[in-house]
Amino acid sequence: MNALLPPPPPAPLPRPPRLPRLRLVDGLALGAIGLRARRIRSAMSALGVAIAVAALVSVLGITASSTSDLLAQLGEEGNLLTLAAGQTFDGDPTPLPVTSEAMVRRIPPVRSVASVGAVVGATVRRSPLIPNVQTSGISVLAAEPSLVTTMSIRMLTGRFLDAVSSRYPLTVLGRTAAQNLGITHSSTTTLVYLNNHYFTVIGVLAPVSTAPEIDNAALIGFPVANDLFGLEHRPTRIYLRVNPDQVAQVSAVLPFTASPSAPEAVSVRRPSDVLIARVEAKTASVLLFLGLGVVALLVGGVGIANIMVISVLERRGEIGLRRALGARGRHIAGQFLLESALVSALGGVAGIVLGCLVTVVVANSSGNGLAIPVSALWAGMGAAIGIGVLAGVYPAARAARIPPWEALRSL
Repeated sequence: MNALLPPPPPAPLPRPPRLPRLRLVDGLALGAIGLRARRIRSAMSALGVAIAVAALVSVLGITASSTSDLLAQLGEEGNLLTLAAGQTFDGDPTPLPVTSEAMVRRIPPVRSVASVGAVVGATVRRSPLIPNVQTSGISVLAAEPSLVTTMSIRMLTGRFLDAVSSRYPLTVLGRTAAQNLGITHSSTTTLVYLNNHYFTVIGVLAPVSTAPEIDNAALIGFPVANDLFGLEHRPTRIYLRVNPDQVAQVSAVLPFTASPSAPEAVSVRRPSDVLIARVEAKTASVLLFLGLGVVALLVGGVGIANIMVISVLERRGEIGLRRALGARGRHIAGQFLLESALVSALGGVAGIVLGCLVTVVVANSSGNGLAIPVSALWAGMGAAIGIGVLAGVYPAARAARIPPWEALRSL
């Protein structure tokens, strides 16, 4: 009977032992122990990365802060156009036809118009005791009351010319002109000597980036300029606001409308082009400084790699002991790789904090709005960790190749 029974099933094979593995938490803990054991060396290694990351973050933050104001201003000034004639052989502006302003106002897409007329040869001084040659380049412009609204100019102090004050010897100074004359405020006692006549300063304009000719000028009314200096209400420059979607069409017809007899002598300029050039210049400078920051980051990575190689040589006994207890080469490599990344990550955190502080200080001191791109923070942290991992590849591979019996000799 027993011979007819089937043989018993074979006993199951024993399960192979699980290979040891290094968990991320354990690797970070080992890396932190290594950093604490060599605090000064680790701090100096992280400092190089921190400086490089701070440079990257601050450059991006400062540029974003200044560019945001330029872009906002670009949106506001995109529909502003200026119309002017050429210059004489002496460099004086050529007057436009008397009817040019009225003709420009008739263009349907034009929203508002304001003109200025240059008083050729006029000087501005604090008193007649100052020589004529010491004028600081300040020009005299007759301006219409609508100039402030058309150009969206703010007043730093005082008020602008109106229909009544334009008839009297009153003046409004541009920001640069006021600084050159040493005038910080306007009052009934602040006088300037304007072409053999005393004028009372009633206001100071805020800087006008789209019209630098206004910044260094003394503005007076057209009626008083006609009476005292014989200007005859002939404008030399016209500023106009148009519908934003019809700027190109208005620019094409302006020369023929303002000066039908000689349209080639009239030039049309879009002041927002100056702002675009500034944005492009800032972008070019940013690329340059980012390149320098990347070079500094690579130098910091070389420093970390050097420190990690020294650490491998100093910890041969630790490596041999861990290998004798069952750790494999990849575990040793992972430990040193995580330690290198941890040093660089600490430097990245410090660099981000330092870069944000620098951006805040620079933005507040320059009067710009604060704008720190979140992408700059992530890019700085990612670059720090990436350079740390890259710097730890060779030391980790070298530590993993050390035989256990050779490493144990250093104990």
